Amino acid sequence: MSEMVQDTSFDVFDRNCPGRAVMEHIASRWGVLVLGVLLSGTHRFSELRRAVGGVSEKMLAQTLQALERDGLVHREVRPVIPPHVDYSLTDLGVPMAEQVRGLYRLIESSTEAILAAQADYDDRKAGR
Repeated sequence: MSEMVQDTSFDVFDRNCPGRAVMEHIASRWGVLVLGVLLSGTHRFSELRRAVGGVSEKMLAQTLQALERDGLVHREVRPVIPPHVDYSLTDLGVPMAEQVRGLYRLIESSTEAILAAQADYDDRKAGR
């Protein structure tokens, strides 16, 4: 895999940066989960929907379409009856998904501490 080159002419903190919309697609509620599932390989729509618990068909379709437009997800329609549609990560999508996986693994490993912090916060707020 080729090394990614950072282009410093884009700044996602600038509201006019085109990368901001891509960041929103990747970091959305469903985008991070779809990318995480696709790291394990090619999946059909129904497999993705089962793997990403709670996502509606409409939201999954919109998420996949946005990620496909951004060049992160490849959609392949197989000409059989009924048509089969497979989704996979592109070469551009793999490193993005790997970064996202790092984030959700960090969240998973920190969940106990996060829950304790939330409970502490709630207790302090209730004591006011």
